[in-house]
Amino acid sequence: MRAADLVAESISWSPRKGEAPLVHPTSFSVEAGQIMGVVGPNGAGKSTLLRMLYRYQAPLTGSVRIGGEDIWAMPPRAAARKVAAVLQEQPSSFGLTVREIVTLGRTPHRLGFSTAGAHDADIVEAALARLDLQGLAHRDLVTLSGGERQRVMVARALAQEPQVLVLDEPTNHLDIRNQLEVLALIRDLDLTIIVSLHDLNMAAEVCDTVLVLERGHLLGFGAPDHILTETLVSGAFRVDARRERLSPSEDTHFSFHLPN
Repeated sequence: MRAADLVAESISWSPRKGEAPLVHPTSFSVEAGQIMGVVGPNGAGKSTLLRMLYRYQAPLTGSVRIGGEDIWAMPPRAAARKVAAVLQEQPSSFGLTVREIVTLGRTPHRLGFSTAGAHDADIVEAALARLDLQGLAHRDLVTLSGGERQRVMVARALAQEPQVLVLDEPTNHLDIRNQLEVLALIRDLDLTIIVSLHDLNMAAEVCDTVLVLERGHLLGFGAPDHILTETLVSGAFRVDARRERLSPSEDTHFSFHLPN
């Protein structure tokens, strides 16, 4: 896998032409190997933005380029070799084992109806090992915990050998231990990563850059320390946000209160 830069130019989306956009024209760029967090309140347009990046919903305007190539100007199979996604909604297993689900990540690399070969098997085994799933490879997805299922979905995405990985709320519904495991994994992947997160402190800790959305509008984009200010966060989330340092050696963290 080789990370690539991602450039979005004036991308927007609405359900139908003539309707108000759910995401207004938005531009940003992510350097190869960097992690960009997408944050904002519920209904801000985070998932809609991500769908344009992993080629699920075509932008009404603008373009999405990975490594200089417009993913919406290429066949779906070619785009799937550039970008993979791990979504909040985990699919039904249909009786497939963990290894079989991860093997589905090789589909974009096959010709026609060909079956997986030795090279595919090696990549699948490497993905299972990377996510510490070898001991669960024979299990049905429905028998796994939420954290284990999330690891399976990430392994399937890695088997796809993308250049960009999109993660939509990867820590949603996970307990603290599994959240920390997912975050450690994100930091350790040699990919360009776009991740939506609810937790601003988590975003500030993990991400190289953050993009803040509110009602489909871009409020800010840049390094977390510069963008996640008390004023911007308070306005976007309609709370009183305060940055606090618990001790001289620790990073700052946000605390939130309802406005008076």
